[in-house]
Amino acid sequence: MDAVAHFTQLARYNVWATVRLLDAVRALPEEDYRRDVGLFFHSIHGTLNHLLVGEHHLWFVRFADGISPKVALDAELESDRARLDARLREGAARWAPLIASFKPDRWSGTLDYTTMRGTAASLPFAATLAHVFNHGTHHRGQITAALTALAQPCPELDLVYFLQNPSTP
Repeated sequence: MDAVAHFTQLARYNVWATVRLLDAVRALPEEDYRRDVGLFFHSIHGTLNHLLVGEHHLWFVRFADGISPKVALDAELESDRARLDARLREGAARWAPLIASFKPDRWSGTLDYTTMRGTAASLPFAATLAHVFNHGTHHRGQITAALTALAQPCPELDLVYFLQNPSTP
């Protein structure tokens, strides 16, 4: 499988997992949605916000525009539950078309951008994109662990499940 096909598949998983995860989270009562439910994060809401910032406000802009937006990793960046849900869905859906737009030389090149401090930085392009999707998978795993602790398991939200069932999304 070439890089474009591989990352397109990961982008499809990203959209599918985001939709399934948010459907499960939306079913939670408000007191469960915002309570402390795990060792690695303070709330499902905070982890969803971190996912929004990491994948969409920070990394997506770097890949699309080659800049680093001035966004702090603030767990309360989006305080409205419905708006956060909509922004996560919309952001996840943007990855596949962006990946399809990359030319072959981009895959073997670097991601060049300006940091929030104004200094130039450069990272290997494909490895950085892989890191972005690993970041998203990690935080979805934290949220599914919390849902399981709240008796709302989501066993299908697992990258292994998706890769073994490529027709899932």
